[in-house]
Amino acid sequence: MNSFTVRTARWSARHPWRAIIGWLVFVVLCLGVGSAVGLNEAKTADYRVGEAGRAEAMAAEGQLERRSTEQVLISARSGALDLDVAEAAAKDLTARLARLPEVERVADPLLSEDGRILMVEAALKGEERDAKDKVDALLAQTDAVEKANPGLLLEETGSPSISKGVDKQRGEDLALSEAITLPVTLITLLIVFGSVTMAGVPLLLALSSIAAAVGLSMVVSHLSPDTGIGTNIILMIGLAVGVDYTLFYLKREREERARSGGKLSSEALVELAAATSGRAVVVSGLAVVVSTATLFLAADVIFSSLATGTIVVVLVAVLSSLTVLPALLVKLGKRAERKALRRAERGKRAPREMRGEGGGRVWTALLRPANRHPVATLCVSVLALLALAAPLAGLNLTEMSRDTHSREIPAMQVYDRLNEAFPERRVTHDIVVRAGAERSDEVTASLKELAELAHADPLFTDSELIRTSDDRRVSVLELKVPHLGNSDEAYDSLDHLRDEYVPATVGGIEGAVYGVSGDVARYSDYPAHQNSKLPLVLGALLLVTFGMTLYAFRSVVLGLLGVVLNLLSAAAALGLLVLVFQGTWAEGLLNFDSTGSIGSRVPLFLFVILFGLSMDYQVFVVSRIQEAVHDGVPTRQAVSAGIRSSASVVTSAAVVMMTVFASFVFLHIIEMKQIGFVLAAAVLLDAFIIRIMILPAAMLLLGEASWWPSHGVRRRPEPSRREDAKSPTADVR
Repeated sequence: MNSFTVRTARWSARHPWRAIIGWLVFVVLCLGVGSAVGLNEAKTADYRVGEAGRAEAMAAEGQLERRSTEQVLISARSGALDLDVAEAAAKDLTARLARLPEVERVADPLLSEDGRILMVEAALKGEERDAKDKVDALLAQTDAVEKANPGLLLEETGSPSISKGVDKQRGEDLALSEAITLPVTLITLLIVFGSVTMAGVPLLLALSSIAAAVGLSMVVSHLSPDTGIGTNIILMIGLAVGVDYTLFYLKREREERARSGGKLSSEALVELAAATSGRAVVVSGLAVVVSTATLFLAADVIFSSLATGTIVVVLVAVLSSLTVLPALLVKLGKRAERKALRRAERGKRAPREMRGEGGGRVWTALLRPANRHPVATLCVSVLALLALAAPLAGLNLTEMSRDTHSREIPAMQVYDRLNEAFPERRVTHDIVVRAGAERSDEVTASLKELAELAHADPLFTDSELIRTSDDRRVSVLELKVPHLGNSDEAYDSLDHLRDEYVPATVGGIEGAVYGVSGDVARYSDYPAHQNSKLPLVLGALLLVTFGMTLYAFRSVVLGLLGVVLNLLSAAAALGLLVLVFQGTWAEGLLNFDSTGSIGSRVPLFLFVILFGLSMDYQVFVVSRIQEAVHDGVPTRQAVSAGIRSSASVVTSAAVVMMTVFASFVFLHIIEMKQIGFVLAAAVLLDAFIIRIMILPAAMLLLGEASWWPSHGVRRRPEPSRREDAKSPTADVR
């Protein structure tokens, strides 16, 4: 009873106003410092992986990197296009855009083959990642030309416009997600506690933790750049774990209050909760942090950003449960004590929140199969999860490209019309070569030879452009492909370049370094990069999960069991994801257009986050079992008692988590939709199959062997609550 969690809770309980005010100051300080230093966003160079990344780096050395471009389509509002009027408008627009400081160059207008659309293309200056901030300046000029030509329709698209549209849509989606999540979470907590005040505590602490984490993430972004999804992750994970950690702690304090029958003071009750659930929260939080940290091994800026946001918000959530929560519980507890006294004087029954949690008939019934038929329950449950995992055999991982964005974004609608009108410009491959300046002519000749080979291939168009750096050390050949970036033909064209044409030409130049880049190359190299890192991350994750369980319970058996159970739930959730998103049968139900694939980041993210979050349930449930064993209850009886006593809080926590994750299914971004779905499915399976069916059945069959190599758990001389009843903080009536 003198651990760090208890000492912290004791101080907070004895100085509640200091703890509450200190927490508010901490949140405000985090937001203030974060706003002052600002957010450090990832640069284009941070995203480079594989051959495409190396080629882009070489092009950047020669200042030949691809510029972000915006395309303006000029068409008639009705009838045929008046070419003279359209050309005059294009000339006006070209002059306006060329004067903008954001624009590097404007290409000559290009007429579509059917003569219906005239296109003006502008290349922007600066970082590719910053280009979306320059879109408004171009749109203003486009609008001005359109107003001057009422018979014409001017529409703008391009990577910057699409990125800007995606950001706007993401913001609207998050607002919708919050509108769904917060009310459902509050209703769930109201059902659990039967009190608006007690239900509001977990929600308020979670929201304040999120606010502090957002501020801290801005500071940390100067060490690990933010990729634009940090806030999404902080909101998703922060609300889930913030409510869960508070719920675990708060429910235990309520149980101890009901069990003591008014014999313990609020301060003593908080210390009891800190010694039990408080420790479980710390261990769970550390498990999430350590598990998530394995994402850094992926050597990818997006995963690093995901890991940073998750780690920051989990640490803040744990901190809130250790510091301000005990203070709030003491203030609320004293108020409850005063109300209880008044009710006792009036002869009224105590409200629900003051009464004990009995296990409940529902949970007794749910646990009956595992208790009576553990072998059958274990076999049936494992087989059911393996059946759900079966679709994994057909898993198809791809990088979610620009072509997968929602068509509700106006720039995406124009993008589709651009691809239809100018099919020969759909995809561009960049072949980058770096060699000595004295070999520049040889490089140029080889690139021309390469272009001739490509022109004879029906996968390519007959367009080409060769650019050479001022120092003549770097050259870039641009080749066009008349197919969409996510098509099989586009990937085939990349394979032809890398496997045949490039080695046969520039590959023969002594000392030359070369590579193929472009959007398709990026889409191809990123999943390959992830697949190469997956064994390393997954191996580290399994070791971390085993190590954290071993640390928490000093049991090799439970450590191995935890690893197996996590693999089962993750595999089953991924199987469900493949079943739903790689097919078309659920498109109308979940409002998405199937790409026939799963986002390349989803499986790795699922494994890491699920392994961490499932430790919440593992630590909380097994801790209750271990407490019973410590008090002398045989393991077989302790399993049933521990799971039954923790079932309601685990279920409530799971419902909150599922609500948070499931709300992301309503997002338009397909990869975020997949992440929300698979995490919600994983939590559902983990809470209701793993913890209610498989875990108790396995531990019942293992019996005392569950604690090996401890050779049994030593019984405490007396339950800790008896010692606390004699402590100076106890108020014995």
